[in-house]
Amino acid sequence: MSDFHEPVEYLETKTKDLTRALHSLKEEIEAVDWYNQRVDAADDPELKKIMAHNRDEEIEHAVMTIEWLRRNMDGWDDELRTYLFKSKPILELEEEGEEDSDDDKDLNIGNLK
Repeated sequence: MSDFHEPVEYLETKTKDLTRALHSLKEEIEAVDWYNQRVDAADDPELKKIMAHNRDEEIEHAVMTIEWLRRNMDGWDDELRTYLFKSKPILELEEEGEEDSDDDKDLNIGNLK
């Protein structure tokens, strides 16, 4: 598989699966973009609906892969919890996350929120 940057025989099975998931996510996101453009460009109303349906299916696939990554790759869970389903400006959330990390290090305890 050419998706690996290191000799595959040096990689653990989990690393190979993570690479597969990350590449799958990129492909799903790319498909969302393609279908979204096709929805915008199509003149036929029925074709627009079909393309929108296909786009939405690709979004579902991408989200399923993100959830798998959240469960299986370090870092995803913390970052998703920081940014998703919040109403504050995104960069403000980043600043709060950095402050929480600094506070946690100073107290040598986990986040108590």
